[in-house]
Amino acid sequence: MADHSIRGKTVLIAGGAKNLGGLIARDLAAAGAKAIAIHYNSDSSRPEAEKTLADIRAAGADAVAFQADLTRAGACGALFADTVGAIGRPDIAINTVGKVLKKPIVETTEAEFDAMTAINSKAAYFFIKEAGLYLKDNGKLVTLVTSLLGAYTPFYSTYAGAKAPVEHYTRAASKEFGARGISVNAVGPGPMDTPFFYGQEAPEAVAYHKQAAALSAFSPTGLTEIGDVAPFIRFLVSEGWWITGQTILINGGYTTK
Repeated sequence: MADHSIRGKTVLIAGGAKNLGGLIARDLAAAGAKAIAIHYNSDSSRPEAEKTLADIRAAGADAVAFQADLTRAGACGALFADTVGAIGRPDIAINTVGKVLKKPIVETTEAEFDAMTAINSKAAYFFIKEAGLYLKDNGKLVTLVTSLLGAYTPFYSTYAGAKAPVEHYTRAASKEFGARGISVNAVGPGPMDTPFFYGQEAPEAVAYHKQAAALSAFSPTGLTEIGDVAPFIRFLVSEGWWITGQTILINGGYTTK
């Protein structure tokens, strides 16, 4: 029978330097992962990547970091190849990369549309592709999407719209990779208490989101906390292996499908 524990496993996390990705890296290290590779996109994230590496090592795991622009398909392949070269083939691959744009459709430029599609959809597709090539048998693959996939709302057309295809990529990959025992899922957090959220929202919108979930009154900020999401990721890449091909919204009752 396959071993679905995290102990002794090798992990790759795209967007693993900070915020939710950084917490997932630290959480899996604490759960006994043997080695973790984290990816970050820009030089500005390097100090946070170094801090996350130090935290992973302090928990007893090996750790490496790679900088890459994953909107290029070749960079996704290189990320997996570099990970294999540094710490071995991954048992677990998690993609937390994403970008939010809140803007009316009639004001959205072609350049903005192309960038949002490249970051939220294209990068996810080729990360999934390379995971299918590089993951060990009985591996686990998770992609972050958004709870806005269950919303009826204006202004997020390019964000939710570019994340929406990942649901089908997930279903297709779960069928294609299932013969090797690989589970594939998407996780859609609600608005999270991170800079990723606040950079797009006016104060009145922040106030709305902080009371919009059914459980908002029981959250320290009213929003989804990254600490609310990380345990579900840990479950999906371990004992939750029988869940596959699903999109799971983790949002305290902010939206549902």
